Amino acid sequence: MRAAWTRRGLITVALLYLGAILVIPLVAVFFRAFQDGAGAVWDTLTSQPFLHAMWLTALITLIAVPLNTIFGVAFALMVVRRKVPGRNILNLFVDLPLALSPVVIGLSLILVWGMNGWFGGWFVDHGFRIIYAVPGMILATIFVSLPFVVREVVPVLRSVGTDQEEAAAMLGASPMRTFWKITLPSIRWGIAYGVILTTARSLGEFGAVAVVSGHVSGKTETATLFIDSSYTLFNEPAAFTAALVLAVIAVIVVVGVNLVVRKEELDGHHS
Repeated sequence: MRAAWTRRGLITVALLYLGAILVIPLVAVFFRAFQDGAGAVWDTLTSQPFLHAMWLTALITLIAVPLNTIFGVAFALMVVRRKVPGRNILNLFVDLPLALSPVVIGLSLILVWGMNGWFGGWFVDHGFRIIYAVPGMILATIFVSLPFVVREVVPVLRSVGTDQEEAAAMLGASPMRTFWKITLPSIRWGIAYGVILTTARSLGEFGAVAVVSGHVSGKTETATLFIDSSYTLFNEPAAFTAALVLAVIAVIVVVGVNLVVRKEELDGHHS
């Protein structure tokens, strides 16, 4: 009896904690977005600054996610399937974006790619600006979302082992054919999970992008920067509407993660 009450108490505390930290703020965003009526929400959704911010967010995400997916799979194969010298150090470097503050990441990019940086001056002299422009925002997003595919694929590769790959090689399959027919199908759910997390991180990034963007409305302003600038300028309906849109996207991402996990578990039971 005591154990049952303890379990119920822990569940109640967890639900209250989640409600206070997650549910109540999201509900508050919803009500504040519609506080001035549906017309104000529609005005924001159809405004040029908001549409451009969403378009730029989508563009950056569509560039960052595939690049980090390709890198993540290649890096995971390198550290798991190859005896690469210093791979433990490489693993530490891959985890850096998880440990560093996004603001520090943005400042480091300025030091390298800014007008007075190591390489940025050369690009500026040749008419191509990286910092305070879209290329810098893409670099910042790639940086902060770099580890997710790696961290999801590496344990999957280790768990599936090398038996099937070695059997394919003994039967004369080329390394590329082995990868497409054996390796890739076995890690597909790890890749899918990593892609979902990378997408969520790319869509919601603020700190690093804010440092390198220049924060120009209609030019270098993503959805998160649009929320910040709207709230700073006391345009609360626009800020909360944009926040609601990102919250809805986040819910979709969470549902996608759960579907991937469930599908992976079902496949594991069937196999």
